[in-house]
Amino acid sequence: MAEILFYHLSKRPLETALPDLLEKTLAKGWRAVVRCGSQERVEALDRLLWTYDEASFLPHGTSDAARQPILLTTGDAVPNGADLLFLLDGIEADPQEMARFTRACVMFDEADAPALAAARVAWKAVTEAGLPAVYWAQGAGGRWEKKAEKRPDA
Repeated sequence: MAEILFYHLSKRPLETALPDLLEKTLAKGWRAVVRCGSQERVEALDRLLWTYDEASFLPHGTSDAARQPILLTTGDAVPNGADLLFLLDGIEADPQEMARFTRACVMFDEADAPALAAARVAWKAVTEAGLPAVYWAQGAGGRWEKKAEKRPDA
């Protein structure tokens, strides 16, 4: 059963938090699809992932999709066989789709009112669908702190 994680960005921006989570994804041997709300976001993340850390490399792309360990896209297709789905920019979370992944992550910035509202709707939809959900928020130092968890058997 998929685990759905909600990441509430308040101290560190997406551009800092997402590469860390993608590194952990690849370290597990997983593939990821990062679904963005606009082509501009895809292009910005593509540039970022090439340059965010001189000591690291995150293999990713926006084309030749089936070969990409990390696929950046605005589309619904998952041609790279991703284990993990990242939803950004307030994209609607479909619990049935999310359940097909090992893990799905909804990332939202508290300063983005529509994304925050979408995350609340997603939490309700995910938990009502009986999927395990964990809510993480950034603490004072920017580290992730578990704030809530809902398991179907709880």
